[in-house]
Amino acid sequence: MRTEPSLDSLRPTHTAPAVFAAGAVFAAGAAIGVPGGMIGLGGAEFRLPLLIGLFGFAALSAVILNKAMSLVVVLVALPARLAAVPAAEVATRWPVAANLLAGSLLGAWAGASWAVRMRSATLYKILAALMVLMAAALVLTHTTTLATLDLPPWARIPAGIAAGFGIGVVAAIMGVAGGELLIPTIVLLFGQDIKTAGSLSLLVSLPTMLVAFARYSRDGSFAVLGSNLRFTTVMAAGSIAGAVLGGLLLGVFPDLVLIPTLAVILLVSAYKLARHD
Repeated sequence: MRTEPSLDSLRPTHTAPAVFAAGAVFAAGAAIGVPGGMIGLGGAEFRLPLLIGLFGFAALSAVILNKAMSLVVVLVALPARLAAVPAAEVATRWPVAANLLAGSLLGAWAGASWAVRMRSATLYKILAALMVLMAAALVLTHTTTLATLDLPPWARIPAGIAAGFGIGVVAAIMGVAGGELLIPTIVLLFGQDIKTAGSLSLLVSLPTMLVAFARYSRDGSFAVLGSNLRFTTVMAAGSIAGAVLGGLLLGVFPDLVLIPTLAVILLVSAYKLARHD
């Protein structure tokens, strides 16, 4: 009888050997994608601790694999998002994206450079701290009404570059698209509505992730992607399917229940990562 193919050959050589069926990997990706779809994000911040805690990848390997999956999810989400918000409307706001990209591209390169040079123990602790930041951003974005900061143009442009740099660093180190931070930044600094901010965040995320990828590709640790390509493909497919399902379930769970629950998951994951050897 034909058995489901396992992914043991796709596991990193530096972790404990384990066998994971393709169905289990797909299901794990879907489980991450559902809450991401329900809150309008890709779920990469929830996928990272899963890659480390459940599948046993080392910190840097998990970051690189997470980045690859985030890139796939963004590429799939971008056309759908542009269908919801007319491309012409987004195009008129290109200065916002350009302002943030001026910082995020540099930040992505810097963040990836720092990540490949860090000791694993240090990277785990930094990832834990950044997950706390993501939890705070999640709660802020979904439970409060963000008001635009009334900054003069001469202050808004450097503020956008500085914010973009910081977001690029975080996105590169965590392997996420950065929408959790980009969306509130676009609302606060540039006065865009949440819907438009979501589309602009994808336009900023895509080139930012590509720059981080280019930097990671110069390091030997990038080989983990090639040796785990099928694992990555299966989990990314699960993440996309889960995100679609999560979008269909939008409104089923009230934000007053969903957002605190997801924030607690992030905080618990951060605690476990901080204690990771």
